[in-house]
This record gives sequence, structure tokens and C-alpha cells, in this order.
Amino acid sequence: MPWLTSAQALALLGTKPQTLYANVSRGRIRARPDPADPRRSLYHGEDVRRLAARPAGRRASGAIAAEAIRWGDPVLASAVSTIAGGQLYYRGRDAATLAAAATLEDTAALLWGVPGPLHLGRPVDSVAPGVVPSLSTALAVLAAHIGADAPTIGRSQADLTDEAARVLDIVAATLAPGPADQPLHRRLALVWDRPEAGDALRRALVLLADHELNASTFACRVAVSTGAPLSAAVLSGLATLTGPLHGGAWRAVRAAVAQTAGDEQAVRDYFSEGRAIAGFGHALYPDGDVRAEALFESFEIPAPYAAVRKVGEEIFGDRVNVDFALAALTSAHRLPDDAPLVVFAVARTVGWLAHAVEQAVGGSLIRPRARYVGPPPELPA
Repeated sequence: MPWLTSAQALALLGTKPQTLYANVSRGRIRARPDPADPRRSLYHGEDVRRLAARPAGRRASGAIAAEAIRWGDPVLASAVSTIAGGQLYYRGRDAATLAAAATLEDTAALLWGVPGPLHLGRPVDSVAPGVVPSLSTALAVLAAHIGADAPTIGRSQADLTDEAARVLDIVAATLAPGPADQPLHRRLALVWDRPEAGDALRRALVLLADHELNASTFACRVAVSTGAPLSAAVLSGLATLTGPLHGGAWRAVRAAVAQTAGDEQAVRDYFSEGRAIAGFGHALYPDGDVRAEALFESFEIPAPYAAVRKVGEEIFGDRVNVDFALAALTSAHRLPDDAPLVVFAVARTVGWLAHAVEQAVGGSLIRPRARYVGPPPELPA
């Protein structure tokens, strides 16, 4: 992926430098330091050309809305989290700093706006004792609850928050069964028989608890905007999370490591075939995914992953993201193959529920219009 200098980007865009910088801050154009001169920046060529191809002049509201769907301007008001200046904030608090000592329960209390830490571990009758932890089980149990759970319309925030804790208990019981008096990171470490991984898992859970209006969170908010129960909202989020461009991005990282065994020349050959993987770069973090850097502080990166990281960052010009870090963490502590998705799901359930309650209390029906591009309608004569 070619990178452009400031002069090249401005020549293509035909704008002032201030406009270029504004597009970078809004996530429309990715940027990174110039390896030859760190005081200068390079700009992602594809992003620049996409913006340069837009028609000049005032754009129609439909075009603006369409662009906003894909890494564009904010489209919903939320007090839950934001990404600003390359940092992730939970209700104004730096998530990376929070992850140094907080638990997911602490983070849930912060994101839900309740006195903390949150106390979980209530019995879940719908989960049979000894059930094998899996995402499929979580999906099935949540689906079974939807018919009996109350709609979210007209309920108080306190009532919804109490139900959110019950829904989180359901997810925890299906993905991290264990002693009710243990925090979720220790429950995961125990169920996987890796107690030494507890602190790294704690940090990962906090860092992944929320991420503004990502695809799964948007699905959650759409569901609850119809009045659907919180269990349905989380079910929507879990289903969306399974996609390879969202919660499944770590699989491509693991495949690259498996096929190259960390040999640097093999890695170069692998990537030279055009196999760009989702483990590098993030449109909202032009200087690098802060979640990945914070997670790397808690474990030693295995040599094969370190080699893929080194060569990949050199070739793509992008630093590794949290999907790469999750795959490396799984290898470092010999966790189950699906551990990245399980960690992601447990953590993000906290954020989904924060957004779902916020949407239920102060939002309205989310119902965008489609920009029709099919055959012309057959109008009456």
C-alpha cells in the first residue's frame, strides 16, 4: 500500500494543509511517521485518492450519510467511549491507563455509570452445570431468553442496568464458568487451566470492553432501538462479532504465523503474494493501536509472532493492532484456539450493554434510508 508525502497528497486533493489534517483527525485518511524523517508524516494513498475522487462542491445529504457509515463522521451521540488523538477513552478515562490495574468488573461499573466494582456471579438456571464453554452455547442460551425477557421500552435506567448484569452473568456462565466469587479474568484463566495468564487476560478484557460505534455495537443499538430486550441486543452483537473482519480477524494472523513458522524470508514471501492481513493498521489509530501496545506490556511476544510483526510492519507501513496482540497472547500462554474470540466476546458484552442501556433510555428508532441503485421503478403512466 503506497504512502504519499504531504505535497503529493495535497496535489491530489487540491486542498489546503488544514483540510488534509482535518481528514486525518476524522479518520478519513490514515497517516504515519515518515521512516526517513519522523518529524514528517506520510498519508495512505488509497484514502487520499478516494477523497480526491469525490465530486467538488456541496455534497447531497445522502452522500454525506453514506460516507459516514464507513469510518466517517460520528452519526450517533454517545457518552460511553470515544477515540480522540489516537487514544481510547471510557467516559473520559484513558482505557490504556485503566487497564494497568482495573478489572472488567471495574470497567463495567464505569461504562454503565453505576457505583463499582460490579458484583457478578448470580446463578444462571438456563445454563446446565458442566456445560462446555463456547460461543455457540452463549448464542443458544441468549436466544432462548429473548421470548421471555421484557422489552426495553419505557423502563428506567436502574431497572435496565440490573438486567444488564443478569445478561452479562449469562454470557459469563457460558464462556467463563467458574467460581462466582472470582473476577472474570481469573475465571477464564481457571477454565483454561492457565492461572499464570490471569493478569494478561485482565488487561485484555479491559482494553476490549468498548470501542465506540463499531459494527457489533451498532448492531446492538439498532436492535434495542426497536425496543428489543437486552438479551436480543447482546445476541446481535455476538453474531456480528463472529465475522472475519471483526472478532475473527485474529485467524488471519495465526494463519500467517503457521505458514511461515516465523522465518523472516518466509514471511516476506508470504506477504509479497499480496496477502495483507487484518492484524496490521487501524483507521482510527494512524500512529498505532494503543490497545495492542498496552496489551504487549503484559506478556512476551513469541518469536514467530515477533518475526511476522517486524516484517509486516516494514512492508505495510502500519503497526500491528489488537487482533494481532490477541493472537500473540493466545500463543504465549498456550490458550485454546478460540480464546481470542472468547476474550473479545466476554469483554465487549460489557460495552454492548452500556450502549444498549444508553440507546433504550435516550435514543430513538434507528432507521436509515437506502440509496437505491437498482432498475428504475416502473412508474404509472
